[in-house]
Amino acid sequence: MIKLISKAAIQIQKPVEVVFEGIVNPEKMTRYFISESNGRMETGKELIWKFPEFPDQFTVKEIKIKTNQSVSFVWDQETKVTIILEEQSDSSTLVKVTEDGKSFNEDNLKWLISNTEGWANFLACLKAYLEYGISLRKGAFDFMRPNGILGKE
Repeated sequence: MIKLISKAAIQIQKPVEVVFEGIVNPEKMTRYFISESNGRMETGKELIWKFPEFPDQFTVKEIKIKTNQSVSFVWDQETKVTIILEEQSDSSTLVKVTEDGKSFNEDNLKWLISNTEGWANFLACLKAYLEYGISLRKGAFDFMRPNGILGKE
């Protein structure tokens, strides 16, 4: 059976410790990715995440942390997200995100396209926040809210 894999990567001009903290610390994540979390990402913990543009909440479970190396979790019963951090010789960090596990079919192919775009956006937002202190996400997805442009179609 063919499994679909969503992948994205970016290099961030910050040390691996800073990038890792930007991913696991909810005070930092709420500045570029999620709107709420009930805690820090830690091995074995289960979290609830909310996003600014969606009314739903998402359970993040099966969290596994290797400090300054990787973060993995499940938020969809079919897939696992793995974020790998690779320190570069110039003290920057290469961040690689992989979400995999869905079987190949037409609906899951749409998922693949959407999630690959989503993880690329996550990485761009992380880079902008850590390098420049700005939120690319603010207002970027207001059209996705139920009463936004998509909600009016």
